[in-house]
Amino acid sequence: MTTAFSPIPATMKVAIAPSAGADLVIDQRPIPELDAGHLLVRVMAAGINPLDGKIRADQAEHAQQRLPSTIGLDMAGVVVAVAPDVTAFHVGDEVFGMVGGVGGHPGTLSEYIAADARLLALKPEELTWQEAAVLPLVFITAWEGLVDRAQVKAGDKVLVHGGAGGVGHIAIQIAKSFGAEVWATGTASQHEVIQALGATPIDYENETVEGYVTRATQGEGFDIVYDTVGGKTIDASFAAVRTYTGHVVTSLGWGTHSLAPLSFRGATYSGVFTLLPLLTGKGLSHHGDILQQAARLARSGALRPILSDRRFGLAQVNEAFAQMASPRNRGKVAVTIRG
Repeated sequence: MTTAFSPIPATMKVAIAPSAGADLVIDQRPIPELDAGHLLVRVMAAGINPLDGKIRADQAEHAQQRLPSTIGLDMAGVVVAVAPDVTAFHVGDEVFGMVGGVGGHPGTLSEYIAADARLLALKPEELTWQEAAVLPLVFITAWEGLVDRAQVKAGDKVLVHGGAGGVGHIAIQIAKSFGAEVWATGTASQHEVIQALGATPIDYENETVEGYVTRATQGEGFDIVYDTVGGKTIDASFAAVRTYTGHVVTSLGWGTHSLAPLSFRGATYSGVFTLLPLLTGKGLSHHGDILQQAARLARSGALRPILSDRRFGLAQVNEAFAQMASPRNRGKVAVTIRG
């Protein structure tokens, strides 16, 4: 192990979810040892996601994170030590990634974390620590759906369900960066945000699927429909996609749905499960590659996450979770660990 930030303390503060639904508590834990292929990162900021809230409530069996545990998937920080076999990163590098909090891996709501180097990318200087910390899960999820699965391209007509949400507002920006025409559903109060992102808003509460498909595509259907909402919105997606060449993607494929409407269009369906690399150990480097694309878009000015207007430190972590869950919250919530 090598470091320019010596001495590294023996212990660190972490936020522990002790039991289902209980408040997180701040505790001391030993600084983690480094396995091969890992970095020790001093966490500057951690992003929190609705999934973290479900894990905290012990309502996310698919995340395979038993309580008590530290939670948090996303972070941005500074490399303070590297395992001898790591050559892609160096002490002092600023990095970001989705590196823990599921599958038994320690979470990112901590002062330090040992992270697999394959999951990381260099943080672009155009993003603050907080902006970089909230990006990984939502960007990877949006990219895997739009680019890996649906192969978005210039001229495509793309519909994003939940365009003002975490994954949704990033999906709009990715689709726009490829030259697609983008529409996005949201409530009336969200239309200003959707328009500011460069998409045409659709008031799904007051317009039928048939109505907006006719208005936006002359009844032909969208080339890509990305559902970030789930439930009945998946069925609406099947009804909105283009015949033969259309592609429906969802990141929330819960429940039971008839595939007949999709089959009658000869269209394609894909699901996205972003946690697979952390749960299985397969595909880890692809997440790092995707985050390099996030950094590229941020440097070009084509990507900027929307942050909540409230700021939180580690001592206010329970307030941060309350803010994330509030129906009045607008934007991603970050917890500043340092500075």
